[in-house]
Parts: sequence; C-alpha cells; structure tokens
Amino acid sequence: MTVPVPRQRDIPAAESGQPGAPPQPLTLLVIQDDPGGGLSVPEILDADGQRIRIRTARNLTEAARLLTQDVHCILLDLSLPGSAARAVGTAGGPAGPVAAARTVTAVEPGTDELATLRQVLRIAPRHAVLVLTAEADADRAAEAVRVGAQDFLFRDELDGRLLSRAIRYAVERKRADIAQYKLAESRLRAQENARLERGLLPTPLLEGADLRFAARYRPGRSRALLGGDFYDAVRTPDGTVHAMIGDVCGHGPDEAALGVELRIAWRALTLAGLCGDDLLATLQEVIEVERPCEEIFATLCTVDISPDGRRAGLCLAGHPAPLITRPGRPATLLPYEDSGPALGLLPRARWPRRQVELGGTWSLMLYTDGLIEGRIGDGRERLGQDGMVEMINRHLERGLRGEGLLEAAVTEARRLNGGELTDDVAVVLLDRAG
Repeated sequence: MTVPVPRQRDIPAAESGQPGAPPQPLTLLVIQDDPGGGLSVPEILDADGQRIRIRTARNLTEAARLLTQDVHCILLDLSLPGSAARAVGTAGGPAGPVAAARTVTAVEPGTDELATLRQVLRIAPRHAVLVLTAEADADRAAEAVRVGAQDFLFRDELDGRLLSRAIRYAVERKRADIAQYKLAESRLRAQENARLERGLLPTPLLEGADLRFAARYRPGRSRALLGGDFYDAVRTPDGTVHAMIGDVCGHGPDEAALGVELRIAWRALTLAGLCGDDLLATLQEVIEVERPCEEIFATLCTVDISPDGRRAGLCLAGHPAPLITRPGRPATLLPYEDSGPALGLLPRARWPRRQVELGGTWSLMLYTDGLIEGRIGDGRERLGQDGMVEMINRHLERGLRGEGLLEAAVTEARRLNGGELTDDVAVVLLDRAG
C-alpha cells in the first residue's frame, strides 16, 4: 500500500535548526518608530563572520508583512508608540507562522506599556524576540522578558558585537523553550491517551459464571495501548455467558475508536437480549453509521455458552473460527462453514448461528488475525491457522494453561515473525472445568 507523503509545514527559522546542518545567514527584523535613527552599526556579523540581514519595520503593519519564515529574530524598540499598532487590518505578502499573525488589532496608547510587545508575541509566537530600551527603563526591560521576550538590550550600549551575540542567544533560547514546551505537551498527551485507552479496555462481567477468563492485547500502532481489535465477555441474567472478539480493518486511532464503539454496542445489545443474527445485523447498522469511510469493515466472532456450559452458539462474520481444547485430545478449530460476511461489506447480509457441543471440560480460545498473519522467518510464508494450532498444541504439551498459554502464544508468534507483529493482536481464553 502506498504511504502518503505529508505536506511540509512552514517552520520559522528560529525553530528549524538541525544538528549538523550548514549554518544559515541570520535575519533580524527590527521594529522601531525611527528607522533612520536607530541602529548605527553599519554591519553586524554572526559567529561565522556572515553578515546578519536586517529588515526594518516602522510599525506592526509592516512587521506582519515582513515576518516571513526566514526571520530568526525580532528586535523591538519599546519606545514604539502604542498608536503605531492602530488600524493595520490584514497584512498581505508572504504567510506568517500562523494565520492569526496576519491580523493585528489596535493598541490604545497609555493603557499598557508593553502592549506593543504583547502584540508582537501574538503575531510571532515561535520567533525569538529581543527588546531595545533605555538604561533608565531597566525594570520595564525585565518585565518584557517576564512577558515573553528572550532578552533585552540597552539602546545606549548597543554595538554590533553585543547585538550579534544577543541574537544568537535569543534564537537558541527560543529553540530550547519550544523544544521544552513540545516535550511537556507530548508527555501530557501520552498520559492522557494512556488513561483514556486503559479506561476503554473492557472489564468482563462474568460474576456467577463457573468459567475462568484470560486475555492478551497488543496493538499494532507504535506506543499505543489500543488498536482496532476489540473483545468483551458478559453473563446475562439467565446464566448464559456471551463472549466476542472483533477486528476493525486497519490499526489507527480512527479504527481504535470504532472498535470501542462496536464493543460497547455489543455489550449493550447483548444485555438487552439480542443474540446471533439479530445482534450482528444491528452492529452492521452501527458500523455503517459510525465508520469514517465506506471502505472500513470489521470482522467478528461471537459465542453464547449455555448456562450448563456444555453447548454454545457460534456466529462468524468474516472472522477466523475459535480453537477448542478438550482433555486427552489435541486442540482443534470449531466448525466454520456457513459463516457470514464481515460487518460493513454487504447490505442486508445474514449471519447463521451454529450450535456446537463443548462437553464438560474445555478451553475455548478466540483470537484476531494478527496472531496468525505474522510471517515465519524471512520468507513470505505466514503462520496461518494450521501453524497456530500446532503451536498451541506444543504449549499444551508443556503444561501451559490460562494466561501463561496466551503469553507464550503471542511471544512465539513475535519470535517467528522476526520482531514485533505489525497488526493488532487480541486473544481471549475461556476455561471450564467439568
């Protein structure tokens, strides 16, 4: 499948420095009321001896127009009158760092000594900012740094060497601030996602059932907790135990969200008394409404185990058949003839419910295709259902049961694949002792 190439987003020069990349000439945008009487240094050099390019704006209207992506730093003269920011409208020219940067509102003079600085920080949130003021205004300069400027300079002491050093410092400090902010934001988002995804994993409702339940879940997305696979198990008031496992095609966040919706819908419909074809037909309506595009479908396997635990109804919607183990016999697949199509593929489809005999003592394993579609070694051969059955029987011969059996199965599938499985994997095990 062809992977789309994302569009390159515009990044301010102050943010786009890469280790090992050749140094770029620095560009300084000077905002002052009197361009002719400000910077008297004829030439400003950076650390590599390259001439720093200077652009001059008399007010915020011109600043918004000149604030292109190659600007590294902004030097703002705090003596710029607040009225200079009045009635600038929408700036034309090259795109600024954000759409909001193109619109600058009026600043009433005398209402805020740092109003112009606050406007600059709003229109250039990802650019380094230096402020220029008189030495007598040291407190104001310090307040400017607290508001958001990277550093301040005194107008009377300004020279080329000091300015070039201040520019480099401001640019690097801005890069560090942005990196720190992104790191904190990433950690916060990861924590929120982890809490959300843990909360979305099911808690089986099996109180009163004489069955043992075990499950293993491994999403295919890197650093994710939840993928497009889903499972659940509940016991209804009549003593019937219902279990299901499903797989939404794909393994991104949209698929994960749809899987959660289908699981919750399945639980609600099951507790309301639906079963078999009626239940799957309703779930098909859910996926048709909730899926992000018509190409999305989901496979599903449902079993309803009778109160005495000896029989079960089985419905398959494009899903691999469960595996059953009985004492003294090797593990085998349950019959899977006459299964219906995956949910979301065919309108008005039907899903026949097949009655199967379980016996007194048994172990039933439901799984998604992520377990069986991993490769075997470096070739193109996949584990498949037959390979999975052989693998489970080897582990059963070693005496593995319950969670230990599931963990061993997933671990061996990863080992045979030569690394992490690319698809989501979910495995559910129900055990009954006669």
